[in-house]
Amino acid sequence: MDDLRRFFTDWEQKVLARALERAPERRDEFLSPSGIPVERVYTPLDAEALDYRRDLGQPGTWPFTRGVQPTMYRSRFWTMRQYAGFGSARETNARYRYLLEQGQTGLSVAFDLPTQMGYDSDHLLARGEVGKVGVAISSLDDMAALFDRIPLDKVSTSMTINATAGILLAMYCVLAERQGADTGTLRGTIQNDLLKEYVARGTYIFPPRPSLRLVTDIIAWCARAVPNWNTVSVSGYHMREAGADAVQELAFTIANGLEYCKSALAAGLAIDKFAPRLSFFFAAHSNILEEVAKFRAARRLWARLLRERWQASDKSCMLRFHTQTGGVTLTAQQPDNNVIRVAYQALAAALGGTQSLHSNSRDEALSLPTERSVTIALRTQQILAHETGIADTVDPLAGSWFVEHLTNEIEKRARRLIEKIETLGGATAAIEQSFMQDAIAETAYRHQQNLEKRERIVVGVNKYAEAESERPQLLRVDEELGRVRARELTRFRAGRDTDAVARSLAAVAETARGDGNLMDAILPAVRAGATVGEVSDALRTVFGEHDRR
Repeated sequence: MDDLRRFFTDWEQKVLARALERAPERRDEFLSPSGIPVERVYTPLDAEALDYRRDLGQPGTWPFTRGVQPTMYRSRFWTMRQYAGFGSARETNARYRYLLEQGQTGLSVAFDLPTQMGYDSDHLLARGEVGKVGVAISSLDDMAALFDRIPLDKVSTSMTINATAGILLAMYCVLAERQGADTGTLRGTIQNDLLKEYVARGTYIFPPRPSLRLVTDIIAWCARAVPNWNTVSVSGYHMREAGADAVQELAFTIANGLEYCKSALAAGLAIDKFAPRLSFFFAAHSNILEEVAKFRAARRLWARLLRERWQASDKSCMLRFHTQTGGVTLTAQQPDNNVIRVAYQALAAALGGTQSLHSNSRDEALSLPTERSVTIALRTQQILAHETGIADTVDPLAGSWFVEHLTNEIEKRARRLIEKIETLGGATAAIEQSFMQDAIAETAYRHQQNLEKRERIVVGVNKYAEAESERPQLLRVDEELGRVRARELTRFRAGRDTDAVARSLAAVAETARGDGNLMDAILPAVRAGATVGEVSDALRTVFGEHDRR
């Protein structure tokens, strides 16, 4: 190594001197989007501290830097899981069946805001929002319509739901029973990541600590009732959407994951009983090499932290993640440019070793995606998988001196942030002190300044703009939907055993006052016909609502 160091030192000085004589003037410092300095060129010296066995190893082995499976996409492509939901359950069901016919390999449910916030479609606060940003689900009948002609024991379903995650999971399980499925074999994911809601997204209902109890109860219940279900999708995506950079996205996500581990351990669960069913959710932005390095660093850092803290098994240390291309990077100007952005972001996710992927549609900065747009987005993934060759070998960018340096640097910076959060008392305490929120807000502000100064270029927005840009056909939700849904709910409630519903809701509230597992009360309430809003209200009477002030 000493000879190599002398060679590159002498060689660099000579080459650099000649190059600088001819080079045009440019800015002295280049930074990645996360503020990491990027050198003009990288040599083996930039990765000389890398120990192959300790830091990389083989794919499928600890610390999983190179991937969580030995053969990765040579055996099976990532799951192509397009996030979809709008309007009524019937409309969304038609979109699901269309996507499955087009080759999609997993389902991903987007719920409307009332469902996410624990209000039924006929609630006063739901007016104007029913079905707008996702599918409206209030009752078990709605869930049945959503998955009509879709056998739940044959598909893997992801549900982006948080404050009402336990209620929607209970509905899914009851529906599966009605279909004749064994709930013990169901496969899928609920997001169930309440902590990031206080940081970046805002679809919380209860204060942080009762919410953490809900998450923990779901983890414990799934471990015995739905063992193949991913109980939490620890999400950095929404923090990235709010303005976090790649390092903050990684650090804050893993800090939240550690908090869920601590909470489950405090509830008496063994680390290797629940940790293998924790999954993660990251964004993929357009700086390909930084994103790839982020994914590699995420696997290694999670593996190391779980081994250091709890001597977790290899299976528990395995960070599996879903990726969505960056919604915040999409532009209303020149929307066809978004097709190109999404393709590069999907490439970064695949090169980084994602387990499943949603590729955004070109029109999502303007409206819900049309059928034509989601087809293009799905075809983007299929072309990547079948035509580009990136799936033929595992971790193809490993050994790049720049990528290895960047992976090390991101891991180091993320670990420092996690250590800071630990000094504040952990993720929940850090959120209560607004540490993560303030850090993301500051980064978002700097990013906006860079755009306005044109230090960061967004094609079609602050450079190469056009006076007029062609707008694609947009998908709009029928404004009549809210009134239709209200009539449907009236009929649903009329067909229930009102006394049985009342008793089940009283049991939910009583369980919330005690220390029993909330899922053991929510499941019977759903079976009795309680709605999303009614179960949420039963919990509100005990937990109250979070005051963001």
